[in-house]
Amino acid sequence: MKKISILGCGWLGLPLAKALRQNGYLVKGSTTSTEKLPLLDQWGITPYLISLSEDKVIGNMTDFLQDSETLIIDIPPKLRGTEKENFISKIKNTIPFIQNSTVDKVLFVSSTSVYKDENELVTEETIPKPDTESGKQLLATEQLLQSSIDFKTTIVRFGGLIGADRHPIKFLAGRENLENPDAPINLIHQEDCIGIINAILSQQVWGEIFNAVTPYHPSRKDYYTQKAVDYDLALPKFDQQGLISGKTISSSKTESVLKYTFAQPNL
Repeated sequence: MKKISILGCGWLGLPLAKALRQNGYLVKGSTTSTEKLPLLDQWGITPYLISLSEDKVIGNMTDFLQDSETLIIDIPPKLRGTEKENFISKIKNTIPFIQNSTVDKVLFVSSTSVYKDENELVTEETIPKPDTESGKQLLATEQLLQSSIDFKTTIVRFGGLIGADRHPIKFLAGRENLENPDAPINLIHQEDCIGIINAILSQQVWGEIFNAVTPYHPSRKDYYTQKAVDYDLALPKFDQQGLISGKTISSSKTESVLKYTFAQPNL
C-alpha cells in the first residue's frame, strides 16, 4: 500500500487526506493544532504535530516522512496584515529532512498569484512576474524545490479556492467601489483541487507545472452579482471608471496531460 505524507491538513489538506485514504493510501498528516490531532486520527490519518518557523522545524519531521514515497506541501504563506513571514525559509528548513527520508517525490501547492495581471491568456509557458509579496515568495519556493536533485517536484498553481463553506461573495456582498468589474474570474472548487492532485498521484506525473483553474471566466461583475442573488445577499457595487487589470488562466495542460474533466465547471 502506498504511503504519503501531507504537510498541512487545513481547509484543503484534510479533505484531500480523507480522499486519499478512501483511495487506498496510508496517509500521515500534520497540523499545528493539538486539538486537531484526534480529528485526524478519527479519519484514519496518522497525526503529527508539526510547525515550521523561519529558523527551525518543530515536531518529529523525521518520523512524519519515514516510509512515505510522496510529500504534499499544502501550507499557504502568512503574509497578510501584520502576520508576515519568510515563507521561503520555512520550506527551505524542510529540505534536509526530505533529503534524508524515503520521499522521492514532492507535490507543492502553489498559486496563480505567481503570474502578473497583464490582461492576457496565461499558460504554463507564460513567464511568472509576480507583483505581490505572496506571489514572489511562492515562485521562489517553487524554484527552490524544483532545483533539488534528491527528489522530483510537481507544482500545482491553483486559482481562487472555493467550496461549500467558502465563497468570496460572502466577503464582497454589499461592498462598494470594487475594482476590475470586467476582469475575468479564475476560481477552482475544492472538489477539483482534490481531483487534480489525485490524478497527478495516480498517473505519477512528476517534474511538471500545472495551472489549475476551472475553465469558466465570466467577468467579476457578472459572476459576483449573480452569486449575491443566488445566496440572497446584498449586491456588490463595482467601480466602472478604473482600468481593467486581470488575466485569464488556462488549464488546458491540466485537461490534456492529466486527461482531467472538471467536476465543478460552472462554479
